[in-house]
Amino acid sequence: MSDLPKRILVCDDDDPFRRRLARALRDRGVEVYEAENAQSGAEVFAEYGPDAALVDLRMPGEGGLWLVREISKAGPSCKIVVLTGFGSIATALEAVRRGALNYITKPATVGQILSAFSPDSADFEQPAVMPSLAEVEAEYVQRVLDECEGNVSQSAKVLGVHRRSLQRKLRREG
Repeated sequence: MSDLPKRILVCDDDDPFRRRLARALRDRGVEVYEAENAQSGAEVFAEYGPDAALVDLRMPGEGGLWLVREISKAGPSCKIVVLTGFGSIATALEAVRRGALNYITKPATVGQILSAFSPDSADFEQPAVMPSLAEVEAEYVQRVLDECEGNVSQSAKVLGVHRRSLQRKLRREG
């Protein structure tokens, strides 16, 4: 358990996911630095020098593979794990070639993510639990609402529901 990272950079362009993951890691006593794209991830890494980085593969602008290479050059002792919803053998091999320790696909639990930084340790290994349909729906609605900058009418249009229906749903969830 002592070889697990104490300070982690979480670089993911999905704001709700990144915030939730950062909160869950902090709840486990990990110091977390957040970045919303690869360029800001490189800047945060240069400023704080965390001992580990969790990097999303696909982000706007420079991608996760670019960030893996930059972190590997700047801090060769940093443990890097690539987390992606779009896994393939080719990108996994490329990530490892560029310096990643591990490559895991979403959805992943916090325990699975932490154990990916220490593949020999099963201390945090937990079975994958699929989120419920209600949880997935709530996350999607929140993501659309965030993208529409909180505009309920615009979010309802994107979601294909009536504005009042969305307002009722938000009141029930809130």
